[in-house]
Amino acid sequence: MSIIEDREAPAVPAGQAEVEVAIVGAGLAGTVLALSLAKAGRKIALIDPHRIHHDEFRAEKTRAEQMGLFEKLGVGPVFRSLVTPMTDIHVFRFGQLFERKQSWEYAFSYTPLVNGLRAALPPQVPLTIGKVADVSTGPDRQRLVLTDGSVIDARLLVVATGYSEAVRRAIGVERVEESKAHSLTLGFDLAVTPQEFGLPSLTFYGRRIADRIAFLTIFRIGERVRANMFVYRTVADPWVRSFREDPQRMLLALMPEIAARCGNFVVASEVEVRQVGLTTTQGHRRDGVVFIGDAFATTCPAQGDGIHRVLTDVYCLSSTHIPAWLETPGMAADKICAFYDDPIKIAADERAMRASIYARRITTETGLEWRLRRLRNNTARRLMIFARRFREAGKSGDAGPGPEGTAFEQTSKAPAGLGT
Repeated sequence: MSIIEDREAPAVPAGQAEVEVAIVGAGLAGTVLALSLAKAGRKIALIDPHRIHHDEFRAEKTRAEQMGLFEKLGVGPVFRSLVTPMTDIHVFRFGQLFERKQSWEYAFSYTPLVNGLRAALPPQVPLTIGKVADVSTGPDRQRLVLTDGSVIDARLLVVATGYSEAVRRAIGVERVEESKAHSLTLGFDLAVTPQEFGLPSLTFYGRRIADRIAFLTIFRIGERVRANMFVYRTVADPWVRSFREDPQRMLLALMPEIAARCGNFVVASEVEVRQVGLTTTQGHRRDGVVFIGDAFATTCPAQGDGIHRVLTDVYCLSSTHIPAWLETPGMAADKICAFYDDPIKIAADERAMRASIYARRITTETGLEWRLRRLRNNTARRLMIFARRFREAGKSGDAGPGPEGTAFEQTSKAPAGLGT
């Protein structure tokens, strides 16, 4: 069960520690779980190879629903101090402003977010710097041996290692690919000052099926103006190479309406790329260990449900299952399975997977069923536009439809929906 050593990672002094819960992985899932359990007075060990989380392009925006979960977990104030809030959402469809929504969104860079959460760890839960060399699990105690010889003995082991496979493989669980290379996220900065850009968050939906674009979103992170584009392509696609070489030219060709909204923008950074597949886990129902977040399953980030899955896992564990498990002896598989069978967790996982699959199909599928669905959706949207223009014309005393764009400035209660 040995795991390849990371020789650059500093290690804790040799010795042995006994805790109630050992958490391997101090990303978003592991750190928030440690913070939540620490507030409840639990004895925790949080282990990660690096004191400072490495640069990583991942989720960069979340919604009010997820903010509510941060609050329930007791880390809302810390999270708020690390994000940029926004509430004016402008949605563009068919090359023009379609609706304005008043709803909270929160933007952040993943690495500073994780490091900020780590900085909030209380003294009784220091971050243990080290890498797992060996792990053994059982119905009573779990044993971790780090590469410096340190030993951590715990009643429960939580694996929160994200996409990393080393600890998962050492324990004996496997990933199941549900949709390989499902989607691709492109991230980059725009040379538009926050003053020029203003305060809203902008969402631009793709125009053509052939472009395989879910949507582009532009928003502020502090003093930066950031863009995330979600596409259904692979890293090796020539389209991706062309986009990385000249993103401004391609953006203007794909969505010229961006120029009208953001002025003479310039792409001001390298284009970061992250490929994501849809995966689940098998062989995870075992004594003493539980897998959470992306260590358990992965879904498409375009729908914003990834953070919701992570926080739901953490909330179910910290508020319900771990307190109940620690009240009685043992940590056999029947206890652990109560978490995997929790209807709240199941609903969050199924929602994220269902949305991931539907969004790709409604955007890219060319079969009759999906062409009819797109026709239905777009017909309804165009009727909404026409009705809104007609109402605006009536208010202005004009017998005909108002000028182009007038009606789009009104706030719509209708959801933006998915796809083209």
